Amino acid sequence: MRDRFLTGLIGYPIAHSAAPAMHEQAAAALGVHAHYQLIEVNGAGRDELRAMLEGIRRLGFAGVNVTFPYKEAVVDLLDELAPDARAIGAVNTIVVDGSRLVGHNTDATGFARAIEPLLASAPRGPIALIGAGGVGKAIAFALAGLGVAGLRIFDADAEKAAQLAALLQDHHAVHAASVEAAVDGAAGLVNATPVGMLPSRDTPVPDTLLHPSMWVADAVYTPLWTPLLTAAKAGGACVLTGRDLAINAAADAFKRFTGMTAPREAMAAAFDAVMAKR
Repeated sequence: MRDRFLTGLIGYPIAHSAAPAMHEQAAAALGVHAHYQLIEVNGAGRDELRAMLEGIRRLGFAGVNVTFPYKEAVVDLLDELAPDARAIGAVNTIVVDGSRLVGHNTDATGFARAIEPLLASAPRGPIALIGAGGVGKAIAFALAGLGVAGLRIFDADAEKAAQLAALLQDHHAVHAASVEAAVDGAAGLVNATPVGMLPSRDTPVPDTLLHPSMWVADAVYTPLWTPLLTAAKAGGACVLTGRDLAINAAADAFKRFTGMTAPREAMAAAFDAVMAKR
């Protein structure tokens, strides 16, 4: 059995990522070695991404994760897409299978596990989703798969929001023309944009639109308590940080890379240790 793994992350900005600690400590807990390399590239075009992926194929990587802003850009540069990634149109995990690069999406599976307990205890109603990019698509599919009452999708790029809503129209997804229209009367709210990720201290939703009868979740985990979540909690709303999404998605990717079930406790401890230093 293989006992050494080279993996990594492509994206920008990613110097803050907890992924190296999570993957490397999960491997150590299983008695194997993993090196997780941050591949931080700003503004990569199609040719540069293709060159990076060719390097991944040739340099002995077991696979790489992909984050903002490349989750959609890599899709048609891969040899194969798993059914979930094909449906979503975004990839956050690329597995090297022989000479082939296969795209998966563990954002969707990770978010579904993170949000399911909250949905089970919350009043049923439409969900406001802010952001229709790579992670927004995954979250939308996860919520649809969990049978939410409806999705109101807003993105600054109206065409992206409209396209995602059209993909999920059978799940009562609609394109919201504004943040206000998405949030009005919603039972829950998810931020799937990078707004609020350090160094940004902005919020994707004005505080005045938040209310205690809704739940609020954020895909951002740097910081763990974003301005959105801080305001929502102060207003009495039930909140979900990006912690469980990050850990669950990493655990699913680890299994794709290594074939071994990730020790979630080791990943969670690694994540929490990284956060504690900030």
